Amino acid sequence: MEPNWDDMRVFLAVARAESLSGAGKVLKMDPATVGRRIQRLEEALGTTLFAKSPQGYSLSAEGERLLSWAEQAEQSISLATEESRGQAGQLTGSIRIDAPDGCANFLLPRVCTEICDRHPGLEIQVVSQPRVVNLTRREADMAIAVSPPDTGRLLVQKVTDYKLHLAASRRYLKRKGDIETAEALKGHRMIGYIPDMIFDKELDYISAIGVERVGLASNSVSVQLNFLRQGAGLGIVHDFALPFAPNLNKVLPDLVSLTRSFYLVRHADDRKVERLNRFADELVDGLKREVARLEALT
Repeated sequence: MEPNWDDMRVFLAVARAESLSGAGKVLKMDPATVGRRIQRLEEALGTTLFAKSPQGYSLSAEGERLLSWAEQAEQSISLATEESRGQAGQLTGSIRIDAPDGCANFLLPRVCTEICDRHPGLEIQVVSQPRVVNLTRREADMAIAVSPPDTGRLLVQKVTDYKLHLAASRRYLKRKGDIETAEALKGHRMIGYIPDMIFDKELDYISAIGVERVGLASNSVSVQLNFLRQGAGLGIVHDFALPFAPNLNKVLPDLVSLTRSFYLVRHADDRKVERLNRFADELVDGLKREVARLEALT
């Protein structure tokens, strides 16, 4: 029995989801059907592709070897399909972006809206979650990160720097009094990330300014911003988010100022996909302009 491409497509889905049910959701198949297709592929190849356990499906050594070839075949089919439809380089179809909370909430809505306005056949999905997606498993087409990854077959492009400052609501400062020195920060409640949920060291803003305790914490930038808007204390805020919270003022801006960067991360094989290259160019350009526009308002 010779393996067919459709079974390889099922293999890729299981390898990425690490479960039959997860692959079934992507493929819109019953998990039992997915399992039978994997069994058929293993029989055709005469090898075991997955180690099965209660925790899920993990690739065997043979499965790892097949994965590379299957992804190359997937890429070739995608390119051929675009060419045959006359769509090579056109921005159509669905593209999924993973992004950190601040970028997803305050930058991507405008940037993605403008891109979709220029390309009506395009669908953009923005995933915001407190971790970095696995591009190798195709959880997203591309990701925006605050640190450049140093492992994996990835394309990494710096997008832009951005600024962050200490801030508080005007109501809070009126109640507590102006803060004019670093020493005056003592005794104020700090707002920031939940320490054990910081998935990237670049997000550890509070430690970066020498503060040891966070009185109110969240893994969401938006929740932190709303704590500040309620007059709950002091916290580090992206400058590009400040225009969305006009009742906040920067505190000690000359003394407490952080600079971070955004990076666009893509799977290395996607360098051959002109549609994704064009989208990446428009996304990077839009993010640069949006950060500059919003920071100029603060």
